[in-house]
Amino acid sequence: MHHTLFDTPGVNHLLRGLSRLILRLQGWTVEGALPKEASKCVLIAAPHTSNWDLPYTLMVAFCLRLRIYWLGKASLFRWPFGPVMRWLGGVPVDRSRSNNLVASAAAAIVAAQGPLQLVVPPEGTRGKTRHWKTGFYFIALEAKVPIVLAYMDYARKVSGLGPVFEPTGDIDQDMQEIKRFYAGVRGRNQDQFASD
Repeated sequence: MHHTLFDTPGVNHLLRGLSRLILRLQGWTVEGALPKEASKCVLIAAPHTSNWDLPYTLMVAFCLRLRIYWLGKASLFRWPFGPVMRWLGGVPVDRSRSNNLVASAAAAIVAAQGPLQLVVPPEGTRGKTRHWKTGFYFIALEAKVPIVLAYMDYARKVSGLGPVFEPTGDIDQDMQEIKRFYAGVRGRNQDQFASD
């Protein structure tokens, strides 16, 4: 994976302090910690209903001392923003092409030196949808890493890391259990999020 602000000495330390201050001033609480056995994992980013989710996710990642990469639509990476988005941990996804994203993402996790958390929104979009995409699940299964249930609850102003979930291969049963965790979590635009 490419170099990001999470790997940049000095910047990382400065942004961690700034993130804590901004979140505290806005009334947010950050909960949880990443267990050692989940240093390589797929993080579910749910609910994803607003452009504000990215800056909040980055700040929470700094507070929790994570090393995240996140999947974003390819249009975010056009000039002049592409280099900045990559430095922020972004990995472009061209949704109009059938490329083997699951295999390449899983291979990148396995090949990474040291910790790496790949953030994937299960809705695949911040627009209204009732169907969760399963790419995050198959990336974790193929890379043989756990799924960490991360959340951003705008109603309570609480964000963080929930349980570590080991995919069993029974996707129907596993998805029911994962979605159950998100049942009470409220996104910024809650009418666009469905966990059922």
